[in-house]
Amino acid sequence: MNKARSLSILVAAALLPLSCTHAQAPTPAAAAELASQGRLPEAEQAWRAIAAANPRDARAYASLGVVLSKEANYGQAALAYRRALALNPHLSGIQLNLGLAEFKQGRFAQAVVPLKAALAADPSSIQIKTLLGMAYYGASDFPKAIPYLQSAVAADPQNQELRWVLARSCINTKDFKCALLQDQEIIKADPDSAQAHMLAGEALDADRRTSEAVTEFQAAEKVSPNEPNVHFGLGYLLWEQKRYQEAEQEFAVHLKNDPNDARSLAYLADCDLQQNRRDDAVPLIEKAIGIEPGIALAHIDLGTIDADTGKNDAAVRELTIAAKLTPNDVNIHWRLGRLYRSMGNRELAEAEFAKARNLTQAADDSLIDKMNPHPAAAQPPAAPPAAK
Repeated sequence: MNKARSLSILVAAALLPLSCTHAQAPTPAAAAELASQGRLPEAEQAWRAIAAANPRDARAYASLGVVLSKEANYGQAALAYRRALALNPHLSGIQLNLGLAEFKQGRFAQAVVPLKAALAADPSSIQIKTLLGMAYYGASDFPKAIPYLQSAVAADPQNQELRWVLARSCINTKDFKCALLQDQEIIKADPDSAQAHMLAGEALDADRRTSEAVTEFQAAEKVSPNEPNVHFGLGYLLWEQKRYQEAEQEFAVHLKNDPNDARSLAYLADCDLQQNRRDDAVPLIEKAIGIEPGIALAHIDLGTIDADTGKNDAAVRELTIAAKLTPNDVNIHWRLGRLYRSMGNRELAEAEFAKARNLTQAADDSLIDKMNPHPAAAQPPAAPPAAK
């Protein structure tokens, strides 16, 4: 009896997992229902089980990717979509969803390929064209971004955010006519858009229309005096025009809001130096270099002060650093050449003068370069949600 009973228990135990597994095995319909109810962790688990049981089922991986995207797990979603595409390259909608998943991770260059494939399958899709434009923008490939963004703006002319991205792309390709056209439309829709006035000012300055750029920044400052960078931008434009007293006022206001902004410290110091206030300039320069060693102007000014006070070795060091930071600035090489000549080093002096003669002009930095040293840092608008 005991032996028979033991055997029956063992048989029941052996059969139990099999019967339970069979009863609880998820189906695609059940997994889809879980997702529709918002029970995403359970839906994810169900689709993972379905994919594990059917490793050649492209739709299972595609559905898993959708659920993972809804959970904002875009890295895993992209892997699921790529697995689905490997199994079935022609599966509808997967290229778009993969592009979205990469976009949402900020992997803009990686988003381009699937988005282009999605557009090839649906050439009239404004959504895909918009995404492609923003992906190229995020990847700092501005020339390729522009035609897609132009299509998106033409389809949705009231979308000022898209216009802003298009205008910024035009500025970065030095198509200032295009940038100003978009800015005019933004300002027409919202006359109090400080960012649009500032963007117009950047474009005008880069187009060597600095007086008009000043007017735009003054308009931005009037409508939004607390707008980030408005005082720095206006200060820089006034500095370009050698209006040092006005410029220093703007840099000082900016520094009240951001006391450790190395750019403003360096330009404020230069305003002091240009007005023969060397003692005021030196601590500002030293603070700027301590925060950001890569500002050429600060090293030029410190080198100039060192040379004027007989600290020739220190002056050579600072001007050499400046020359490395901006090697195409003819003025730095002339300064170094004159300094070496005053030190009696004719060989090094001639070498610097030769470099200066081979350059045609001073470094031509515009406000765009000062306010946007890393264009890709300006992120595109958020992508629309993934396709269901």
